[in-house]
Amino acid sequence: MAKKSVVARNEKRKKLVEKYAALRAELVKAGDYEALRKLPRDSSATRVRNRCVLTGRGRGISAKFGLCRQMFRKYALEGKLPGVKKASW
Repeated sequence: MAKKSVVARNEKRKKLVEKYAALRAELVKAGDYEALRKLPRDSSATRVRNRCVLTGRGRGISAKFGLCRQMFRKYALEGKLPGVKKASW
C-alpha cells in the first residue's frame, strides 16, 4: 500500500494537468516556450504517474484494468475480472 500522501500528490497533479491542458496545448501550438516555462511544473502530463486504483502502487500497472500485477493476479484467479482466465495448454 502506497503512502496516502503520495497518492494525494498524484491526484493533485491530475487536477492541474486537466486545468492547464487547453492553455498548454495552445502555447505548444504557438511555440511560446517562455510562457510554457512559467506554468506550474505539475501541470505537465508527464508528471502524472499511473497508480493502482486499489493499493496506490506505482509499478507494474496493467493499463487496461488500472491494477498492479499483484491485485490483477488476485482478482483474475477469483474470477472478478471479465474476460480474463488463467492460461493452460
